[in-house]
Amino acid sequence: MSVNVRIPTILRTYTGGQAEVSAEGATLSEVIASLEKNHPGIAARVLDDQGKLRRFVNVYVNDDDVRFEQGLETATPNGAGVSIIPAVAGGC
Repeated sequence: MSVNVRIPTILRTYTGGQAEVSAEGATLSEVIASLEKNHPGIAARVLDDQGKLRRFVNVYVNDDDVRFEQGLETATPNGAGVSIIPAVAGGC
């Protein structure tokens, strides 16, 4: 399955500045492995040392937050949009 992955500005150094890249995989886990194969280093920014999604990184398949779906086993149908969104914190 081919999906389109939207890359946040902070991770675009891994994709040569591209805001959107293609990746292959039937699940989010496979899509991240495909990203890592084509853009080395990006998986370490999305996954922690145990191979789980980092706490402050949100990932959506189409409009669904994968934390409320099947996590890394969330299906990524052909043509789906995957968005990687780092959490933003701050304030007074």
